Amino acid sequence: MAIDHNAVFLPVRIAVLTVSDTRTLAEDRSGDALVERLATAGHILAARHILRDDIDGIVAQLHRWIDDPQVDCIITTGGTGVTGRDITPEAFARVRDKEIEGFGELFRWLSFQTIGTSTIQSRATAAVARGTYLFALPGSTGAVKDGWDGILSTQLDSRHRPCNFVELMPRLQER
Repeated sequence: MAIDHNAVFLPVRIAVLTVSDTRTLAEDRSGDALVERLATAGHILAARHILRDDIDGIVAQLHRWIDDPQVDCIITTGGTGVTGRDITPEAFARVRDKEIEGFGELFRWLSFQTIGTSTIQSRATAAVARGTYLFALPGSTGAVKDGWDGILSTQLDSRHRPCNFVELMPRLQER
């Protein structure tokens, strides 16, 4: 597993959604950490928004970005826990065509290295919806670091070998 520096890097257009009842843009450290990481990697911030834990609002925003040809990927932070207000995975279920089961499993394995058994409270998930990738990370900056540094930084890099999500993008809507 390595980056093939002879291959061409293809930037991904990523929308970032923070799901929180309490944060504002000025207080969104996990969103800031994610935006910083994707920019440093050479990707394009297509959009950024903060929404309350309201399933209909989240679903509507996901649909807008999924239907926007300028968005290749959506990464959310927050709303993946087990409390009554945590509904990001349920919102993903309403819009997804296919779930990417291994994402949540790998995220929790990586997170276990950092926070131990507390990772069991995370319902991090991923999906594909009408040709757009969706990744739901927990709302802490540590979780964003685990998810981006441990999975997304390589899987969203077109030069990563033996394979990556970017090379599959042209084929996501095949029938």
